[in-house]
Amino acid sequence: MTQVETTAQAGDPVRGVPEGAAPHASGGGASGEGASGDGMRSKGLGGNSVGLLGSAVIGISTVAPVYCLTSTLGSTAGEVGLQMPAIFLAGFLPMLLVAFAYRELNQVMPDCGTSFTWTVKAFGPRVGWMCGWGLVVATIIVLSNLAGVATSYFWLLAGELTGSGKIAELADNKPVHILTCLALIALATLVSYRGMTATKGVQYALVGLQLVVLVLFVVMAFGKADSGLPEFAGGLDFSWSWFNPFSVGSFAAFTAGLSLSIFMYWGWDACLTANEETTGSEKTPGRAALIAMVVLVGSYLATAVAAQMAVGSGDKGLGLGNPDTSDNVFAALAGPVMGPVLGILLFVAVLASATASLQTTFIPVARTVLAMSAYEALPASYSRVHPRFKSPGRATVHAGVATGIFYTVMTLVSEHVLVDTIYALGLMICFYYALTSFACAWYFRRDLTGSARDALFKGVFPVLGGVLLTAVFAKTLYDMWDPAYGSGSSVFGVGSVFVIGVGLLLVGFLIMLVMQRRSPAFFRGEILTKDTPSLVVRD
Repeated sequence: MTQVETTAQAGDPVRGVPEGAAPHASGGGASGEGASGDGMRSKGLGGNSVGLLGSAVIGISTVAPVYCLTSTLGSTAGEVGLQMPAIFLAGFLPMLLVAFAYRELNQVMPDCGTSFTWTVKAFGPRVGWMCGWGLVVATIIVLSNLAGVATSYFWLLAGELTGSGKIAELADNKPVHILTCLALIALATLVSYRGMTATKGVQYALVGLQLVVLVLFVVMAFGKADSGLPEFAGGLDFSWSWFNPFSVGSFAAFTAGLSLSIFMYWGWDACLTANEETTGSEKTPGRAALIAMVVLVGSYLATAVAAQMAVGSGDKGLGLGNPDTSDNVFAALAGPVMGPVLGILLFVAVLASATASLQTTFIPVARTVLAMSAYEALPASYSRVHPRFKSPGRATVHAGVATGIFYTVMTLVSEHVLVDTIYALGLMICFYYALTSFACAWYFRRDLTGSARDALFKGVFPVLGGVLLTAVFAKTLYDMWDPAYGSGSSVFGVGSVFVIGVGLLLVGFLIMLVMQRRSPAFFRGEILTKDTPSLVVRD
């Protein structure tokens, strides 16, 4: 049993409750019902649908480690060379610090709006609205990339299984690619629409498959490092210097690599957006997020070291830095490392990874939109929860439609959409993660002198994580103005990554101005109140 002490100021709502009795966790009721004294509302989602293991699996699945590795290993090696393991560790540090902020905030406010709800409570409605928009638009970007990778691997796998090069080439046929992509988005939307129970069942198999195949790839890559075969002539002996971030050639290369690394960890907070549907909503999601993070960093470091030992980071042949294969490293390494038969498993794993993440990534965007609607920050129609599946049906469907439109438009406009949107995604991630970290420290500011634990986990760690991510955000914003950043494409002389990233934030700001006229009560702070109670939680 959790003992909670409250020392709220006069007029502050007392929000500390015993474990298992969270006043804001849903389990029934329509949007707007069950509102607490500080504006927190039940959403009508299906409570107690996911346990610790299921929550951790959702976090890992949303990140999609095999997809992230195949789409980012080459780009990262091209930026930082052999220091890729160091960059993966550097990206893990701010993510871990942010995870502590999420855990502390979730313990007192297990709300599916997560970053949106928490930043509103700390900084007010406008900052909170933009933070929520950052999460939503980042998710739409990554959904489009996931769908694109899943489509490419679908046709590549079909070509491998049939032995037909013409079928494999359909991955590069733009009309076929777009239609297949839209079909996969529709399928993922349907599974997510059917609720958390359907989502959880699909994920156990898909996450298990990709992790097993990834372990097999790592083991076989280590074996190829000592094979002496000519195609692995670029392989290197292991060196601890690979873990030294100060050996990166330039600060610009470091920040570019770090932005990619941060992208590779993004998605673990899906554990938190499912908090109202999780058993033990105050503590289980935070623990699941930390478990997911440990699995991810272990997977990334093992794969980076094994790949560098097998093929090196050069820009020729199988080298990870080869620009001809950097967008899809595993497609180039599958056959040479694992052989023609087992190599097909790697294609299956990437397809499973992208497909699984495509489906679970609907969780954070749909539930954030649901929460924003429940608190009247978005139109009320998005707060509808399906009576049978207990899922935010309308928000899920509209997220799928937005993903399909975004991917179709970007594919027709830019041949390098995957590269540029991934770089822009790093900007969005830093934006809303940093705001959430600062919101944690500000929200708990009256608790920071209560104990050393409170000072560290509610103050020092979140602020440090926020500062690191803000620095990456600022440096990335400066660098992406240059057309050479990302794919090298530009719009009127400005880098396309800058146009995508900043343009989407400006779109959010304009939508916020429209909503401010339609829902003045929320923006006056009358719906979700801004407060800072003094709260100490002890086990």
